[in-house]
Amino acid sequence: MATFSDYMSLLRIHNMTNFSRAGKADAVFFKSMIFPYCGASRPEVTIGPQYGTDVSIIDIGNGYEMALTSDPLSLIPTLGMAESAWLSVHLMANDIATTGYAPQYAQFVLNLPETLSSADFEEYWRYIHRYCSEIGTAITGGHTGKVAGQNSTVSGGGTMITIAPEGQLLSSDQAKPGDVLLVTKESAQVAVSILAMSFPETVKNKCGQYTYQEACQLFYQTSALPEAKSISRKEDKWVNAMHDVTEGGVLGAIQEMATASDCGVWIEQDHLVIGDVQQQICDLFNIDPHFCVGAGSMIIAAKKEKLSSIIQALRSESIQVTIAGEFKKKEEGIKVFRNGEVVQLDCPTVDPYWSAFHAAIHQGLK
Repeated sequence: MATFSDYMSLLRIHNMTNFSRAGKADAVFFKSMIFPYCGASRPEVTIGPQYGTDVSIIDIGNGYEMALTSDPLSLIPTLGMAESAWLSVHLMANDIATTGYAPQYAQFVLNLPETLSSADFEEYWRYIHRYCSEIGTAITGGHTGKVAGQNSTVSGGGTMITIAPEGQLLSSDQAKPGDVLLVTKESAQVAVSILAMSFPETVKNKCGQYTYQEACQLFYQTSALPEAKSISRKEDKWVNAMHDVTEGGVLGAIQEMATASDCGVWIEQDHLVIGDVQQQICDLFNIDPHFCVGAGSMIIAAKKEKLSSIIQALRSESIQVTIAGEFKKKEEGIKVFRNGEVVQLDCPTVDPYWSAFHAAIHQGLK
């Protein structure tokens, strides 16, 4: 008979096998290998590490709370230094944006490749400074160095922090049954823009010059801070929770938010907007736009009685928004309605963008 120890050993082996794949850790790995081991328990940590949440929140006293988030930094030579800096700043800032506030402080740890020139580093760092300045974020410290053998497009990591009056910070684990599911912008914006900018000749030859140019223009629509500014800090609290779309795409983000909130959710997949440009490039690289990284889109759990006000506020700022379903009680499940059928949502364990990007490099696509 298998013992509990045997079961745990098998679970660890299973999880380590899952963790061998590219991309962030999945829910099973997180809950079994990371969550039980988070250091000391402190009462002022009101929201700690959870799967599907974007920030942690700490009660710092005197009527204030602090939100923190950490993320990898991007350094992608095929994109360029300015674009890499944009991703490094704004993908992290999007996590803070889910609280309803912009980041106020940032720390950066730069583990740079030995091959990076001084000129490239200067350009990269000056753009980091510029983008942080534009959103009101002070860089307060970190670490900078080169690492032997470093040839990854991840150049280290960073942490962003914001402070707000107690009770004002939103968290992605607070969606409620009956909330309306809103999705801003379109699916797969950052995935297709990076693929187009990294493999321009391939995209131009297969999809045309217009599609290539439109895909590149999507890149700078990948900030979710405008959504936070538009709707989240109204005095009567129009929304209960927000969650940004990263790895796993829009459907993965919806699943994460429902799971973190202990809710079910019914999703009208046919309502999710995929632009013609995204569809063409996703077809070219054989990836599903619903499941690939989609920074810039925000998943919103909106109070039903505030729905028209929220939509009006977003559209007045030229932010596209779609009613994509409704949050339900947990026992009602996470279901997708598409083409007249109802199915349980089954998200891929790995974002297909990663395999598409690395396959294109392996094939020598230009």
